[in-house]
Amino acid sequence: MSFEAGQTINELKVTPDRFLPIRYAGASGDFNPIHTDQEFAKQVGLPSTILHGLYSMAQVARAISENAGGPEKVKSLSVQFRGMGFPEKEITVTGTVREVTDGVATIDTVAEQDGNQIIRNAVATAESA
Repeated sequence: MSFEAGQTINELKVTPDRFLPIRYAGASGDFNPIHTDQEFAKQVGLPSTILHGLYSMAQVARAISENAGGPEKVKSLSVQFRGMGFPEKEITVTGTVREVTDGVATIDTVAEQDGNQIIRNAVATAESA
């Protein structure tokens, strides 16, 4: 895809089901009970289990990849984890192209859930055809 400065990327919307943290724990090896055990999560003051931060980051990477035309086009990604994500609530990833230099777009990205930024100050670079 060809990017231009100021362009907004196509947003990505995804709603993780209630079992996603359990599946993600198996895939990632992170079995922290705040992700997998509802009662434990409540005992430590959380409203429910929370999503793995890396799952949320993966949705940002997915949005960039889909907009760029494939994962091979993505050159870098850095994010700040700034909020907790929860199962069964829609995550929306949005972004704006900051600049394009020498065929590489710099894209500022955010992932939100219920108006709360769970990933912010995310910056990706991707090839711009």
